[in-house]
Amino acid sequence: MKTIDQLLAEGVAGRRVFVRADLNVPLDGTVITDDGRIRAVVPTVAKLAEAGARVVVASHLGRPKGAPDPAFSLAPAAARLGELLGAEVAFATDTVGPSATETVAGLADGGVAVIENLRFNPGETSKDDAERAAFAEQLAALADVYVGDGFGAVHRKHASVYDLPALLPHAAGYLIATEVGVLKKLTDDVRRPYAVVLGGAKVSDKLGVIDHLLDRADRILIGGGMVYTFLKAQGHEVGRSLLQEDQIPVVQEYLARAAEKGVEFVLPVDVLVASGFPDLKTKAPAHPDTVTVDAIPADRLGLDIGPETCKLYASKLADTATVFWNGPMGVFEHPDYAEGTKAVAQALIESPAFTVVGGGDSAAAVRILGFDENAFGHISTGGGASLEYLEGKTLPGLAALED
Repeated sequence: MKTIDQLLAEGVAGRRVFVRADLNVPLDGTVITDDGRIRAVVPTVAKLAEAGARVVVASHLGRPKGAPDPAFSLAPAAARLGELLGAEVAFATDTVGPSATETVAGLADGGVAVIENLRFNPGETSKDDAERAAFAEQLAALADVYVGDGFGAVHRKHASVYDLPALLPHAAGYLIATEVGVLKKLTDDVRRPYAVVLGGAKVSDKLGVIDHLLDRADRILIGGGMVYTFLKAQGHEVGRSLLQEDQIPVVQEYLARAAEKGVEFVLPVDVLVASGFPDLKTKAPAHPDTVTVDAIPADRLGLDIGPETCKLYASKLADTATVFWNGPMGVFEHPDYAEGTKAVAQALIESPAFTVVGGGDSAAAVRILGFDENAFGHISTGGGASLEYLEGKTLPGLAALED
C-alpha cells in the first residue's frame, strides 16, 4: 500500500488530489455535536495543501436515499474543516455537477474544496457494478490522484471507496495508515493478556467478531443490550430486557467453545433495571434499581451494568497488556445509565495496556462523558470497519489501495 509520504515525495504541487475522507459526523440540525472524524482527516488535508496540491475532499454523511437532502448536507462539515485548517474551504453544492466542476477548477495551489454528500448520487452505493463504475468515472474527472483516508467507510464497496482508486494513482492517507497499524497490533502482533470489551444493543452485530476472537483473545467482557441474550443463554430470566432469542443457541455454542479454549467470558453480576426506557431528550431522572442478574423482575428491563459489575470489569482489565473496546455498557446518553460505560473507560485509562476504543458509540461516549482522548492508546474513527477487520474480512476500501 503506497503511503501519502511516498506520494508527497513524488510531488503534488498543482495536482488535483481527491481525498476520500469520513466526515460522517453527528448533527443536531446544522450543529456538529462531535467533530472527531473531521479532526482525524486534518493532518492529511493540511499536508497535501502545504505541498501545493489542489485538494478535493469528498465524503458521505448519513443515509440519504440517493438524492439531495438538505438534512444531510456536508456544508457544516466543510465549514468546520475550514476552521480546523485555519483556511478558507470552498464548498460545491453538488457531487459531479456544474458546482463541483467549477469549484475544483477554481482551486489554486494549496487550495481545499469539499464537494457535496456523495450519497446524494445513487451511483455511490449502488449494488450494480456498472452504475457504480459510471459514478466513479465522473468523480475521477475531478482529480489527478486519489488518497484514501475515510477509514469509517473502507468496509463498504462504494464507488468513491472501491471503484475510484482503480482509475487514478492512489495512496493511503495518514488516518488509514494509523488505523491499519493499530489493528495489526490487535491481530498480528498482540501483547498479552489481551482483553476485548464488547457492548452495544444487538448480539447479532458482534457474532462474527466474537467467533474470530475466540481464537485470539484471552478474556472477553460483555455489556450493553446484547448481554441479556448471554444471560438468557445461561438460564437467567431477563424480564423485558432486549433479547434476541434466535441467537441463544449460537451464544451457548460460543460460551462452550470459550470454556474449551480457556478464553475467559466475563458477564455482569448485577444490572440496573427500570420499568421503561429513559427520556433521552429531557434526561429526567429514571430512578433505576440495582438487581443481581438472577433476580431481574419480569416487568423490568436492564439498561446498564451494575456497580459490582463495574468493579469486576475494572479488575479484569487491570492486568492486561492489550484491550479493544467496542460498544457502550448501557444507555450512556442518560446520566442514570452512564456509570457502566464510564467505569470501562476509566479502567482503560488506568490500565497499563495498549488500549483501543473501537469507534462508533464507544468513541462518542468517550467524548460525551468528558474523558481525555489522549489518555487512550487509540480512538478509532470506524466502528464497523474495525469490527470487520477483526473478523478477518477483506475490506474493499483497503484492498483497493493495494498496489
